[in-house]
Amino acid sequence: MEHAHSTEELFDVVNEADEVIDVLPRSVVHARKLWHRAVHVLVFNSAGELLIHQRSAQKDEEPLTWNSSCSGHVSAGEDYDLAARRELQEELGLDTPIETIGQLPASPKLAYEHTRVYRTVTDQPPVFDPGEIAQGCYRTLPEIMADVAARPSVYSQPFRTILAWYQAEHLNKPSPKI
Repeated sequence: MEHAHSTEELFDVVNEADEVIDVLPRSVVHARKLWHRAVHVLVFNSAGELLIHQRSAQKDEEPLTWNSSCSGHVSAGEDYDLAARRELQEELGLDTPIETIGQLPASPKLAYEHTRVYRTVTDQPPVFDPGEIAQGCYRTLPEIMADVAARPSVYSQPFRTILAWYQAEHLNKPSPKI
């Protein structure tokens, strides 16, 4: 491993089948647009509203765009479930049961990330990590979808992709009883 990257986060580089083929620093993975792994957690309240957040201005990709409740990379050697629970705690200060609702294959619209999507329902107030999140709010899915249609550029491309998938695959299914 190169010394210049020694303090950098390491990612598993994966193939089309989501099998690990290498481990490289974040900057290399992103610069080369290599496939890697990510998680998104959709946090709903008991009223059925979805928590969305605006990414902080310090984010290296899509700063100040609105995104799913929480998201993040899966670190090298880490599994999706552990990464989802870690991100939920780090970004939102939440420790709630989560369920896997699907996985989307890596693509440019998902920032070259195999993306596993989770869902949880909680009325615990989130505590936003200011290094990750500028602000957040709960909104109904119809409100979010209408705003995405009207102003797509204010939402991250991965979130728009996940929202369209969620609408097609899960919108008419009952919410989990966690």
